[in-house]
Amino acid sequence: MEAFASFFRSISKKAQQKYYALIPEVLNILPPIKESQESEELTRALVSLIDLAEIAPKMFKELFRNLVAFSISVIQDKDLSDQARQNALELMATFSDYAPAMCKKDPTYTSDMITQCLSLMTDIGADDDDAAEWNASDDMDPDESDLNHVAGEQCMDRLANKLGGQTILAPTFSWLPRMMSSDAWRDRHAALMAISAISEGCRDLMEGELTQVLELVVPALRDPHSRVRWAGCNALGQMSTDFAGTMQSKYHSVVVPAIIPVLNSPEPRVQAHAAAALVNFCEEAEKEILEPYLDDLLTHLFQLLQSEKRYVQEQALSTIATIADSAEAAFAKYYSTLMPLLFSVLQQENTRELRLLRAKAMECATLIALAVGKEKLGEDAKTLVELLGTIQQNITDADDPQAQYLMHCWGRMCRVLALDFLPCLPTVMPPLLELASAKADIQLLEDDEQVESVQQEDGWELVPLKGKVIGIKTSTLDDKHMAIELLVVYAQVLEGHFAPYVAEVMEKIALPGLAFFFHDPVRVVSAKCVPQLLNSYKKQFGIPSYEVSQLWGITIEKLLEVLSAEPAVDTLAEMYQCFYESVEVMGKGCLTPLHMDTFIDSAHSALEDYKDRVVKREDERADVNKDEGEEESEETLFAIEDDQTLLSDMNKAYHCIFKNHGVAFLPAWQRLHATYDAFLKSSDATQRQWGLCIMDDVLEFCGEQSWNYSQAIIEPLATGCRDPAPANRQAAAYGIGVAAHKGGPQWSHFFRPAVDLLFQATQMPNARGDDDVYATENACAAIAKILHYNASAVPNTQQVIVQWIDTLPIINDEEAAPYAYAYLAQLIDQQNPAVMSQGAKVFMFIVQALEAETLTGNTASRVIAATKMLLSNVGLNPAHLLSQMPPETQQIVRQYFS
Repeated sequence: MEAFASFFRSISKKAQQKYYALIPEVLNILPPIKESQESEELTRALVSLIDLAEIAPKMFKELFRNLVAFSISVIQDKDLSDQARQNALELMATFSDYAPAMCKKDPTYTSDMITQCLSLMTDIGADDDDAAEWNASDDMDPDESDLNHVAGEQCMDRLANKLGGQTILAPTFSWLPRMMSSDAWRDRHAALMAISAISEGCRDLMEGELTQVLELVVPALRDPHSRVRWAGCNALGQMSTDFAGTMQSKYHSVVVPAIIPVLNSPEPRVQAHAAAALVNFCEEAEKEILEPYLDDLLTHLFQLLQSEKRYVQEQALSTIATIADSAEAAFAKYYSTLMPLLFSVLQQENTRELRLLRAKAMECATLIALAVGKEKLGEDAKTLVELLGTIQQNITDADDPQAQYLMHCWGRMCRVLALDFLPCLPTVMPPLLELASAKADIQLLEDDEQVESVQQEDGWELVPLKGKVIGIKTSTLDDKHMAIELLVVYAQVLEGHFAPYVAEVMEKIALPGLAFFFHDPVRVVSAKCVPQLLNSYKKQFGIPSYEVSQLWGITIEKLLEVLSAEPAVDTLAEMYQCFYESVEVMGKGCLTPLHMDTFIDSAHSALEDYKDRVVKREDERADVNKDEGEEESEETLFAIEDDQTLLSDMNKAYHCIFKNHGVAFLPAWQRLHATYDAFLKSSDATQRQWGLCIMDDVLEFCGEQSWNYSQAIIEPLATGCRDPAPANRQAAAYGIGVAAHKGGPQWSHFFRPAVDLLFQATQMPNARGDDDVYATENACAAIAKILHYNASAVPNTQQVIVQWIDTLPIINDEEAAPYAYAYLAQLIDQQNPAVMSQGAKVFMFIVQALEAETLTGNTASRVIAATKMLLSNVGLNPAHLLSQMPPETQQIVRQYFS
C-alpha cells in the first residue's frame, strides 16, 4: 500500500486514471488487518489511503460505501489503538475536504460521522470525574492534539466547513438536546464543544436559529460541573465571533448577563475562560451596546485582578483592554480607578514570572489611552511613556514577552500623542529598525536527525526542496513583519516629521522587503509602507524637490521590477496597490514614457499568466464535471477571488496613471489593444468589467483624443448596458456619462441610441435591489450628463426629461448623485414644466437623497435653494409633505428647509 501510494503520487493526473481499477485489490487487505487487531499495521495502511484520498478521491467512488462502513467500524472499535481509530476518522474527513459531493451523496456518511465524532468527544478526562486535577492545573494550553476528544472536535469543524449547514445541522441537532439533558457531564461537555466546532461552517443556517441554540447553551453556564461551565463559555465565545454583529446586537441581553456571574465561579480556570469569552463578544460590539453593562463587567473584572492565579489576572487585563477598545470615550468613567492599578503593576520589579502580567498591563494601559484620548490622559501620558522607556531599557532576554507587546504599545502611544510623540522616537526607533532589518534565518537540513531537532523548536517552517529540507525560522520573520507594520503607523501619523528616518527605512527595509520571498506577509506590509514613506517626504520637502525626486528615482525602479517578479497572485495584487498609491502620492507627470512602457510589459506578463490560469481552471472543470453536482473546491474559489482582486488592483493602477498622465499614457497603453479587445468580448463577466473600466479611463482622462478609439469603445458600452452582471452595466453607464461630459463633440452621434440603452438599464428586473442599484443610479446620472452637456444630440428632449425624472432618486452612489441633482436644480431654475408639474414628487426625491447623504455640500445648498423656489412657485407646503415621512427623516429635512 505504501509503495502503491508513493508510486501513484509520482505520476501525472491522466496516467493515474489507468490505475483506478486496482483500488479493490488495495482495499481488500484492510479487513484481515483489522480482524487480527494489528493496530500499528492498520494505522500505516490508513496513512497510505489518506494520501490517495487527497490525490484522487474519485478513485474510491465505486467502493465508497464499503469504505465508509469499514472506517466507521474502526472508529467504533475501542480494542484498537486511539491512533488507528483517529486515522480512520482522518481518512473520512479527508474525503469531506477533497470530495464533499461524494460524501453528501452517500446515504450514511454524514449521520455516521457525526455520531462517531460526538462519541469520541465524550472520551475526555478519563480519571477525573470531579475535574479536581483539571481545576488545579495552571497549564491553560496543554498539548492534547493526540486525544480522541480533540480529534472528534476538529473533525466536526471540518465537516461543517466542507459540507455546510444544510447537510450537518439536522443530524447534529438530533443528538444535542439529548446530550445536554444527559446525567453524564461528558455528554453535556461534548454537546457544547460540538456547537463551538460547527458554528463557523453552519453560519448561514444557524444564524436564523440562534434563539434555540442559546436556549441550549446558556443554562450550561449554571451547570454543577466546572468543565461544562467552561465549555458553555467556549461556545458563547466562539458564537460571538462566528455570528459577529447578530450576537451582539440581538442577543446581548441574553449573553452578557449569563457570562457575568460565571466570573464569580469558584474555579479560576472557569473565571478565566468566562473573561476570555467576553473578549470575543466585546471585540465585535458597538459602544452603545456595551455601555449599560460597563459597571457590572468592570466591577467583576477588577475583582479578578486580585486573584491568586496569575493567569486569571492576565486574562482579566486582556478583557479590560478589549472593553476599553470597544467602549472608547465611555471608558473614561473608569479611568481613575484602573490606571493607578496598571501603573503599580508596571512599577513592580521585573521578575521572570511577572513578565507576561506586565506585558498585558502595558497593552491594557495603552489601549485605555487610545480609548480616552490625550486630554483625559493629561500628565499620565508622560508617566506612561517613561514607564515604557524604562521597561524597554531593562529587556535583556530574547524570550521576554514584554518586547513584542512594547512595540505595539509604542504604536498606540504614537496614535494618541501624535506630534507630542516625537521626543520618544530616539528611544523607539533603534530596536524597531533592528527588528525590521532582520535577515531570514535559513538552514539546509541534511538528515532526519537535523529535521527532528528543528521540529522540536517552535517557530520553524520546513520546506521540502529536491529531496532536501530547508528550515525557515518564521518567528524572526513574524517579528520583522510586525516591526514594518509599526513603521507604517509612525509614517502615517507623523507624516513630514518622520522624514529623518525615511531614506534609511526605504532603502534598507521597505524596498528590499518588496522582494523578501521567504515570507509573504513581509512583502505585503512593505508594500503598505512605501507610499507612506513617499508621502512623509512629500509633506516635508514638497514637490518638486531634490530630496523627493531622489527617493522616487530609486523607488519607482524597484516597484516596476517587483511587478514583473512577484510569484504569488494575492501578493502581486498588493504590489499593484503599492504602485498606484505611490503614483497617487507623487502626482502629475511622475512617470516617464519608459516607466509607462515597463509598466505595460509587467501588466502584459501578469495578464498572460492570468489567462493561462483561467484556461487551466476550465480544463480541470471539464475533467471534474463528468460527475453531476460537483462543486468548485474551496481552493478554486479562493484562486478565482485572488484573480478578481488582482484585476481590480491592476485596473486602479491604469486609472491612476491615466488620471496623472492623461494622453501621455496612450502610446504605452495601445500596446495591449488586442488584450483589451479580447476581454471586452469574453464570456467571463470579470474580464468584461476589466475592459470596460479601462475604456472608461480613456474617456475620462484623454478628452477628445478618446474618439480615436471609438471603434473599440462604442460597441462594448452599448452591449455593457444590457450585460447580465450589474457591475458591468454600471461601468458601461458610467462610461457613457463620461463620454458626454469629457469626450468632446465627436461623440454626440452616439448619445441618441445611448439614451434608450440607459433607460433600459434603469428598468432591469430588480433594478433597485442591493446588487443592481448602483448600475441603475449610474444610468440615471449618465442621462443627466447627456441632457446637460449634449442636449442637442437628443431629439424630443422634453419627453426624455419627463422620463428621466422617474429614474430618481439616487440614494446609494455618492459619486453619481451630484451630477443628477445639479441637473435637477437646473431644470427647476429654468421652471421646466416636467418639474413644475410634479413638485411633490421632485421634493420627495430630494428629501430621500438628503436623508441618505448622497446629496451634500455645495450641490445640496444649490438644490435646496432651487427646491424652496419650486415649492413657493407651485404653492406646496413642505410640512404637509413631510408629515407622511418618519420622524427622524422630518428632523433631518427640517434642518435644511428651516
